[in-house]
Amino acid sequence: MDSQSFVSFRNVQKSYDGESLVVKNFNLDIQQGEFVTMLGPSGSGKTTCLMMLAGFETVTHGEICIDARPVNDIAPQKRGIGMVFQNYALFPHLTIAENLAFPLKVRNFSRSEIQQRVTQALDMVALGKLSNRMPAQLSGGQKQRVALARALIFEPRLVLMDEPLGALDKQLREQMQYEIKRLSKQLGITVVYVTHDQSEALTMSDRIAVFNDGIVQQLANPSDLYEKPETAFVSSFIGENNRLHGQVTAIENGYCTVRVGEHLLKARAVKVSGVGSPTTLSIRPERVLMNPAQWECENRVPARVLEVIYHGDHLRARLELAGHSEFIVKVVNAAGRSCPSVGEQIMLGWAVDDCRALDA
Repeated sequence: MDSQSFVSFRNVQKSYDGESLVVKNFNLDIQQGEFVTMLGPSGSGKTTCLMMLAGFETVTHGEICIDARPVNDIAPQKRGIGMVFQNYALFPHLTIAENLAFPLKVRNFSRSEIQQRVTQALDMVALGKLSNRMPAQLSGGQKQRVALARALIFEPRLVLMDEPLGALDKQLREQMQYEIKRLSKQLGITVVYVTHDQSEALTMSDRIAVFNDGIVQQLANPSDLYEKPETAFVSSFIGENNRLHGQVTAIENGYCTVRVGEHLLKARAVKVSGVGSPTTLSIRPERVLMNPAQWECENRVPARVLEVIYHGDHLRARLELAGHSEFIVKVVNAAGRSCPSVGEQIMLGWAVDDCRALDA
């Protein structure tokens, strides 16, 4: 075990029926003060890992440690963990102040200490004037702030969050993302966060573990995950991505040549089996140029515009390219920038380093 890791999963597996594994040989080290997100589609195993860490699910195989102490056999309430759920889990018969005081009462804090901490927690989430309201009298965003304050009020070193912003509208959700990130850094707490929203994960996290089918596909910081995906699944799940299927014709010095239809394209050889093997090329829509100059792009392919959609700050064009009819290009909506018309034949281009050859 890494002596510096605050939370560690070691060869953790989970099965509900004794046969199929929901989580397969999961290993992860999390440092003190780090914000780590478990990201993936429904049923990928991310929430199960969080629940095992919380103690609400038992570990079938392997070991989980918090601060170098094995916790497999320790009850949830004795792990010293703060929890924030999507449904808030507030006591409807208690005022906001009483909801916040509850975790302190069960830990036998003095009355004066409870009053002081409740006041500080309400101020921290800007709800000081609402202490005597009942949960039913609050908006969704206010309830979420109360749930966050309650998870932090007894100053846990570790806070777990399970889809905490899923019930909020887009604007409030984005506001709460920044609020949670700010508070976690300000207080120096370790956060393990579960979501299926890749934009949310990119915004908030120090590192992201991308789950699929019970396995972590890639663990990296947001920038590396977006710019340097290691598998076709990660490239398509994190952000928008164009995928072209082809066959490797040459490999040299970390790059490869791939035949896509009638075209030979060059890419970084990230995960290719060898010459003759199938591969998937990954290119981000914003990295593709329309009608580039000859010197701008080594990869150049003719395409036909099928659709142009206005998105305010950018235009989104869908094109047919080398037999693929869902190739997307994003064009910034700025003075002097224009987008071709539907039906127009144009040339597309992109740099070799912006193109990654991944598993088929």
